Amino acid sequence: MKKERIYVICGVILATLFSVSLKAQDPEFTQFYASPMYLNPAFAGSAKCPRLVMNYRNQWPSLSGAFVTSAVSYDQHVDAARGGIGVMFMNDRAAQSTLTSNTISGVYSYQQPIGRKFAMKAALQVTYFQKSLDWSKLTFGDMIDPRKGFIYETADVPRGGKVSGMDFSAGVVGFTDKLYFGGAVHHLTEPNESLIVGTSRLPMKFTGHIGALLPFKRSFKGETSYISPNILYRRQGEFQQLNFGTYVNKGPIVAGVWFRGFMFGNSYRDSFITTLGLKTDYINFGYSYDITISELTPSTGGSHEISVVINFPCVRRKVKFRSVACPSF
Repeated sequence: MKKERIYVICGVILATLFSVSLKAQDPEFTQFYASPMYLNPAFAGSAKCPRLVMNYRNQWPSLSGAFVTSAVSYDQHVDAARGGIGVMFMNDRAAQSTLTSNTISGVYSYQQPIGRKFAMKAALQVTYFQKSLDWSKLTFGDMIDPRKGFIYETADVPRGGKVSGMDFSAGVVGFTDKLYFGGAVHHLTEPNESLIVGTSRLPMKFTGHIGALLPFKRSFKGETSYISPNILYRRQGEFQQLNFGTYVNKGPIVAGVWFRGFMFGNSYRDSFITTLGLKTDYINFGYSYDITISELTPSTGGSHEISVVINFPCVRRKVKFRSVACPSF
């Protein structure tokens, strides 16, 4: 979901300048299973042991003012709570940090066995957000000299600044040892993000995802290889997104190929995605590159994304707990 973010940033600046209404949109991670709580809060505590997740995304580095998003999260299963808890920090910078967003979220997920092989998790997420605009980095027409460029001070009066507030989200996940599916609704109260007088609601984001982890080969060492087909659908305001692709896991190596389509007007294509990862008992490392195939192809430089997942060792008690067997990337 890239092209639409141009409209988002332009809309934010226009809203600040002219007091118009704005429909914003969330940042995007290509490796959505490597940022599990951002995808769906019900993934909190879904691993067997405590987990630390770090994500970094640099979108369109060839353009001035690229989108840079970073996130850090920690989650674990708590036997006494019969579910998982988690905390997540996120920073999103656009247009050379002209527009900056910071969030901190707390998550609780409850796990309920349904049958011998099937379980479900339901979760609630509470988020505090802060969005700010650096007026000093904006440029205006009255600052331009025809021969020397931007040399004058603008006569425009600075407006905007910072806005903060609370946000709420919820999600649910159902899973067996081979199949997993779920849905999430973010921004249940559609908080007002306007940086000036007026209203700029953040639309609810609806996410649905389904996938499978299917063994297809066992080596003489007892290692099993897997193929994992997945589908992700999102809708936020007028924007729609569909991701579909597959991962292949052989030993410690994970590779994936994906297509992301984005519906905005008459367009329905965005990126072809390749992913390569290394997965061990305690650490997972993933790198993905988005090859832009929309009208912006010649100038974006694609998108680079890195994820690091640290799985801490732990000794589990004999309680009824199942981990979600979804891929890490």
